[in-house]
Amino acid sequence: MFKASILIALMAFAATGVQADKKIVCYFGSWSVYRPGLGNFQVSDIDPRLCTHMTYTFTGITTNGDVNILDPWADLPNGGGKDGFGKFTALRHLSPGTKAMVAIGGWNEGSLKYSQVASDPATRARFVQNVVKFLKKYDFDGFDVDWEYPNQRGGHPYDKKNFVALLKDLREEFDKYGYILGVAVAAAEGSASQSYIISEVSKHADLINLMAYDFNGSWNKSTGINAPLYASASESPGLLKLNIDAAVRYWLSEGAPPEKLILGVPSYGRSFTLANANDNGIGALATGPGIAGPYTREQGSLGYNEICANLREGGWTVVRESDQRVPYAFKGNQWVGYDDVTSVLEKAKYINSMGLGGAMMWSVETDDFRGTCGSKYPLLNALNSVLRGNVVVPDPDPNPSEPTGSTGSTGSTESTRSTSTSTEPAPPSDFVCVQEGYVRNPHDCSTFHYCQKLDDKYLVSTFHCPTGLAFDPSIIACNYKDEVSGC
Repeated sequence: MFKASILIALMAFAATGVQADKKIVCYFGSWSVYRPGLGNFQVSDIDPRLCTHMTYTFTGITTNGDVNILDPWADLPNGGGKDGFGKFTALRHLSPGTKAMVAIGGWNEGSLKYSQVASDPATRARFVQNVVKFLKKYDFDGFDVDWEYPNQRGGHPYDKKNFVALLKDLREEFDKYGYILGVAVAAAEGSASQSYIISEVSKHADLINLMAYDFNGSWNKSTGINAPLYASASESPGLLKLNIDAAVRYWLSEGAPPEKLILGVPSYGRSFTLANANDNGIGALATGPGIAGPYTREQGSLGYNEICANLREGGWTVVRESDQRVPYAFKGNQWVGYDDVTSVLEKAKYINSMGLGGAMMWSVETDDFRGTCGSKYPLLNALNSVLRGNVVVPDPDPNPSEPTGSTGSTGSTESTRSTSTSTEPAPPSDFVCVQEGYVRNPHDCSTFHYCQKLDDKYLVSTFHCPTGLAFDPSIIACNYKDEVSGC
């Protein structure tokens, strides 16, 4: 049962390493309002309590320096529109400390227009004034520049200096009004070194949102994980820098202040179609992108809400890569590398260990925001539990009598290999619930149960700790056996 295993993981990690000043930046992809079925996401689905900063994406730019509203019907109230901007900023009433920002750019906007505006001082100055007017008009707290990427995709070498000039001009004007300035930047050294003078960018931005994902994807000819934390010992020398740790250390070495670095965590995975279903490890030959999911409808990418639903249906094998510290899953010729609660918890601990400013999620609408697989926003809650010591209590399951499946993981970062199933194993015949909560199996220390009272009966869900661990009632989590009383 996903919900109970997630909550156990959160409780186990929440007690360690919490730093209340950490930031959690929640990006919202506004096009998700058009998604079908359970993937349909409205502004009202955002839980601002889980974010220190929320960022609405995207606006665009024109070559004469205007801020271009890309989807007026979704963003504005005019003519019966959905008033996305207004509803988004109104979320601050539910969480007064949360800042509401808006982003310009993104992959689909390209690079050329930004290069043109930034290269001309007069147009650049006009753009800065237009940004300030925009923020005032729509009541945003700040602005996020997501130029993908200076000196790439049709840009020019002088973009690197002009990007700094643009940020400097924005900074000077923003300081008059107290606006926040964020940037979303390429993470890996190979791309970042082409686009940024990092020490200069760092002087002007409040938030440096490191897009630490898309290290691998279906543009490769073989499978690879979307956002590995560390390199794998089996990787070729050319791939050793395509991971979070290498990217973070590069940015720090180039002068980025750690407290400004906000580590990006993806709520989606990158998927592939295997050339041979029996060759299904990392580096296996792929023929192209994986099949599109029912909500995101994009080949080669699956939201976490789509991935967890697939795992619930059964038949998938889940493998946790011991070096890279992230899972992948395969079924037939379909393969996906992604992040789950366990890997997100470890990344949050990494943020604390490196003294980084916090985490950002791209993007909240592909977390399990409905709680279809268990608790709502499991990945975002995992970040909060470690970075802020805060877990927003989820609503009860909409249909608690229906079994939800189990992956057998309770948040340990030990390497495990397991196959998900669509039904939960039954408790032993002599097991009896006497009250709600977690209880260890009297015959097996590695097995535990969750008793949930429904009317006058109990629904019992059964879980297993990873190999070598035992359930410890004193911390309500799996622990090493020699540290668990009675085992």
